[in-house]
Amino acid sequence: MQREKRKTSRRNFVKSVGAGIVTAATLLATPTIQGAEPEKEDLRFGFIKLTDMAPLAIAYEKGYFEDEGLYVTLEAQANWKVLLDRVIDGQLDGAHMLAGQPLGATIGYGTQDHIVTAFSMDLNGNGITVSDTVWEEMKKHIPHENGKPVHPIKADALKPVIDQYRQRGKPFNMGMVFPVSTHNYELRYWLAAGGIHPGYYAPHRNDTSGQIQADALLSVTPPPQMPATMEAGTIDGYCVGEPWNQQAVFKGIGVPVITDYEIWKNNPEKVFGVSKQWADQYPNTHVAVVKALIRAAQWLDADHNANRPEAAKILSRPYYVGADEEVIANSMTGTFEYEKGDQRAVPDFNVFFRYNATYPYYSDAVWYLTQMRRWGQIPESKPDSWYMEVAKRVYRPDIYRKAAEALIAEGKFRSEDFPDFDHEDGFRPAQEDFIDGLTFDGGKPNAYLDQFPIGLKGDQRI
Repeated sequence: MQREKRKTSRRNFVKSVGAGIVTAATLLATPTIQGAEPEKEDLRFGFIKLTDMAPLAIAYEKGYFEDEGLYVTLEAQANWKVLLDRVIDGQLDGAHMLAGQPLGATIGYGTQDHIVTAFSMDLNGNGITVSDTVWEEMKKHIPHENGKPVHPIKADALKPVIDQYRQRGKPFNMGMVFPVSTHNYELRYWLAAGGIHPGYYAPHRNDTSGQIQADALLSVTPPPQMPATMEAGTIDGYCVGEPWNQQAVFKGIGVPVITDYEIWKNNPEKVFGVSKQWADQYPNTHVAVVKALIRAAQWLDADHNANRPEAAKILSRPYYVGADEEVIANSMTGTFEYEKGDQRAVPDFNVFFRYNATYPYYSDAVWYLTQMRRWGQIPESKPDSWYMEVAKRVYRPDIYRKAAEALIAEGKFRSEDFPDFDHEDGFRPAQEDFIDGLTFDGGKPNAYLDQFPIGLKGDQRI
């Protein structure tokens, strides 16, 4: 479709359900910032079928991309590795990414390439689910009030179950979505806080299993396949984003025992990632994309989540998440169902804009890097300065600021909707809301690592 033809129509949709593709042809609209038109108008973005891809879907459906003069195609990807590889080789202009992916790629863990992010897509949104069989055993070690388990449920209750498996000579297997995923690190954090060793990586010894010295064996399973893999008995539990925890409840095959909000309150989750080369080549386009995503995130959180039912309907479409609207809404609208019928209010289970959720904080990057070091993906000790340098190579609040200030200038946002850019240093105040009671100060990564009874620290190596 030629550019002149696009100009004849405000919006022309082409949807291919089988390919998981959504495309919008758009009229060139307002320039990005004071005459700075996008260098590239035709864009292809990738995503995985999870509810936290919502900012991309909403920016598309509400016309925020087209307001920036962008012709966007959204395309579901088979898995996180394929998604990253396609961003690196240029088949995708950018993508919904695991926060650990730009960091892991940039430091050379797995696929190596310099990836950057100027937009954090959400806070929270994950859960840990166990099979019904495991849950029946766990319940014996969990206090109850009024016939219901007391939350948060710690991994202490899982430890005797794993001990039983070991006595029978049977491995305890759990799924997570990718080695540098939030899910991997959250699952490991929860297990270790309960005295369960989740295993080490040793890339310097060509061992990337992550199962060295492990009490629980963690392995990769694509998100949509989690419930079926557990139902088949291949794994005994998993950590994943929505709607695949709630799917286990609806199917009657498992019980989500804890959300990541309870493991680390308001933890950073996905990011929007592009290659450094792409960011350098298309700076105005990059700002335009971030502007559209900020608007989408704000819409998702507006008026105390009033738009979430509509969002759940949109995401249920087969070319987005493709799960039942009811399943998506179960967590998307501010509730979360644990054991069947035990539905509790969790208004911040999904956060897309409030609490400065969209701002790319350096301290968020540092936390991910500490977990890479804790579990051996970074095999040797690094000084605090190294963590800061990597965070600043990958996280780009300077680009975010340009987008936010343009939106303020256009009257779409107020300055108080964003961090105080003139005084923001990129580090959140020390955070204490972890399930193990430890404090994370992004400016002191090695001191943070020293607090953990399980995990590498100092000069320790595997």
